[in-house]
Amino acid sequence: MQIKDFATNVRELLAQRDIVQLRALLEEAHPADIASCIEKLENSDIWRVLSSLPNERRTDVFGYLPPNEQVRLAKSLNRRNLAEIFLHMSADERADLYNRLEPDQQAALLPGLAHAERDDIRNLASHEEGTAGAIMTSDYATLSPHLTASQAIESLRHEAPDKETIYQAYVIDRSRHLLGTVSLRDLIVASDDARVSGLMVEEVIASRVTDPQVEVVNKISKYDLIALPIIDDQDRLVGIVTYDDAMDVAEQEATEDFHRVGTVGRLEESVREASVPLLYRKRIFWLLALIFGNLLSGMGIAHYEATITAYVVLVFFLPLLIASGGNAGAQTATLMVRALATGDVQMRDWGRMIGRELAVAGLLGITMAVTVYFLGVARGGIHLAFVVALTMVMVVVVGSLIGMSLPFLLSRFRLDPATASVPLVTSIADVTGVLIYFSIATALLGVPLPASTPT
Repeated sequence: MQIKDFATNVRELLAQRDIVQLRALLEEAHPADIASCIEKLENSDIWRVLSSLPNERRTDVFGYLPPNEQVRLAKSLNRRNLAEIFLHMSADERADLYNRLEPDQQAALLPGLAHAERDDIRNLASHEEGTAGAIMTSDYATLSPHLTASQAIESLRHEAPDKETIYQAYVIDRSRHLLGTVSLRDLIVASDDARVSGLMVEEVIASRVTDPQVEVVNKISKYDLIALPIIDDQDRLVGIVTYDDAMDVAEQEATEDFHRVGTVGRLEESVREASVPLLYRKRIFWLLALIFGNLLSGMGIAHYEATITAYVVLVFFLPLLIASGGNAGAQTATLMVRALATGDVQMRDWGRMIGRELAVAGLLGITMAVTVYFLGVARGGIHLAFVVALTMVMVVVVGSLIGMSLPFLLSRFRLDPATASVPLVTSIADVTGVLIYFSIATALLGVPLPASTPT
């Protein structure tokens, strides 16, 4: 059944208050599809759908709702119903939702939870946003090094219903120090009396609880891990970050980088749900800032008024040249921002990268200069064509170097390199392009600069 038809059927059954048929319809649907078709309903209707599902499935559907929809629904639920959902959520999702609630809602919710759940939520919710601790879960499987393989498998069998993953178990001592990891596969193929201490991998790839979440994502991606253990300053295991949670973070980081590249502030909700005032606030600052930056281009043009008056045809090529410099800079900036974000390029690589970029930009500029040279001949003769061609080489090289260097410069001062956005790079390239173009034209075409006006 198509999602559209499924959503229509759900709405019809809700209108008819036919809970029996609604349950039958929902039984065959994936939780993600159910969430997609109910997220725009009224809170009362969403809860009617959720309450018709078994506890585990209800929580799965709730988990697929967008974060802002989860909060909206949570605000409308009584303490008992909300606590019931919290009880069946995974530890990390539970902590994320708890952090999004208002303080009075948090205070009202906690008494409805068991002591262990309350402590777990407080612990996970206490970590700073953007760190490994903020995205980790406490639902992981642990084993003692003294267990045999058969005992370990039996232990995992009992733990499986409450853990996010049992394919990788973590071996700890009585103080919860991380000793190693062992895979379920190794336990299954080992002899029954083999000790976990002999099967575990002692060289464990792990992250500290205070490490940036981007580093966690990079480690999971680099080493193809199902989950990454998170340890504290005393090397005690405090949580894990699973592959699916890491991919959620990677998507979030990529979205934020795209927003910054477009000089848009961070959006806590989807663009579809964002209000007009919110989008206005997120976009207006850089647009106003770039106005003053672009005024410099106008000042540059005014400074070379005599050159423009003598050779009006120069204006024909102005948009083409400054756009070429901006485009080249935007290309390079995009490559560098992404390379810095993924760790493919480090600060120490700047010297080597700038040499290579100079060579690439030179070849690009020469190729583009050949293209515009013949257009320059047709419009104003050989001399003008030479000015346009030389300017093309210069603006492409300068624009590319700006686009490459700005992300490195921002990283050097511990700022987000994504701030070296396309509008910012192109604005700087526009100003330099105007100055380069008319400086070359004035020098090669023999037009004197205007004399200063006596005071």
